[in-house]
Amino acid sequence: MFKGFILFIALISGVLSADFSSAQECNPAGSGLGIEANILTGKIIKHEKKFTAPIPALSNAFDLNFSSTTFGKQEWQQRRNFPVWGVGITYTGYGNNSVFGHCLGVYPDLQMRIIRWKYLEWTFRFGDGIAYVTKKYQKSNPVDTLNTAIGTNINDFAIFMTDLRVHVNEHWHLQFGGNFTHISNTDVHQPNLGVNMGGIHAGVQYFPVTCRPKPVLRELPKLKNRWLVEARLGMAWNEARAKDSVILPSYIATFYASKRWHNVNKFFMGFDYGYHTDVYAFLKNYGVEYGHEMGHSWDGAVFAGNECLVGRFGLVAQLGFYYHQTWLKFDPFYEKIGTNIYIIRQEHGLLKELFVSAMLLTHEIVAQYGELGMGVGF
Repeated sequence: MFKGFILFIALISGVLSADFSSAQECNPAGSGLGIEANILTGKIIKHEKKFTAPIPALSNAFDLNFSSTTFGKQEWQQRRNFPVWGVGITYTGYGNNSVFGHCLGVYPDLQMRIIRWKYLEWTFRFGDGIAYVTKKYQKSNPVDTLNTAIGTNINDFAIFMTDLRVHVNEHWHLQFGGNFTHISNTDVHQPNLGVNMGGIHAGVQYFPVTCRPKPVLRELPKLKNRWLVEARLGMAWNEARAKDSVILPSYIATFYASKRWHNVNKFFMGFDYGYHTDVYAFLKNYGVEYGHEMGHSWDGAVFAGNECLVGRFGLVAQLGFYYHQTWLKFDPFYEKIGTNIYIIRQEHGLLKELFVSAMLLTHEIVAQYGELGMGVGF
């Protein structure tokens, strides 16, 4: 939930500063601005045995996206082959309103081209923001104890879409593809298994001026494939499985080395450590591992991943393997996805990078916590 809010605010600012002005004389005002509508149909994915709520036969959604095709106003746009920024709104009816209710998600997104032919292209779009869900687990009226997937009305909302797009002309596109959406509150309040939905979609996109703004090309300096030593400190919050179910923090320290490649990516590997006060409270509350609670309340892992650099944003995907787990053991590996927002990123000087970060840690596709942090690179 916290990750979605940070991403929403940060990426909205990126969208608004990207191409909504017509500062480039070679393109008329409104070039590259479009509106896209898609109808999604699919099904809730039962991702673990604890998910006991009845799964509807079919779930449906409507997605509306306001987009801006970049054309080189900033250097990173050319390096990234002129991607598309957008702001989307998705309304989902899961098919069993008495249990799952309805979901309204609002999110910024980024669309990248994978392959392009003359009138056809294959794209990938992903976004993350916030969502309001009308039904949640609740013991008081209106009672809903079947919905162990969602514990709060406000949640993180993530969407992934891949499309085959047909360029009818410079004003109209048609698209068809597959999609996946996820909502959860990152285990801030239990129960919180999360709702994952996968399916197909079809839609249309309209550009009032043109879908093909003339690119502004320039000679770009080649960046060195430099190595950096980096560190990040973060915090996460989870509801303790103990008396009063208070929300307690976790403290995460991450150390790693990174190497830039192809100018717009960073490969990295390192190790992290997390101390979880919610686990400590659980062990104290139930008298488990008496006298050794702290030793069973931390975890550590080695990891590797990649960061996709998009302007002052870094889109992070990370895979880690535990060398030590808390008493509440999970899978032997985890995944982290999220973003770094760079305050400083420079080629020279001792301090090369300063950034804030928002990460989501999952075990397979079950969210464990959302982490907010700050990092440096030397």
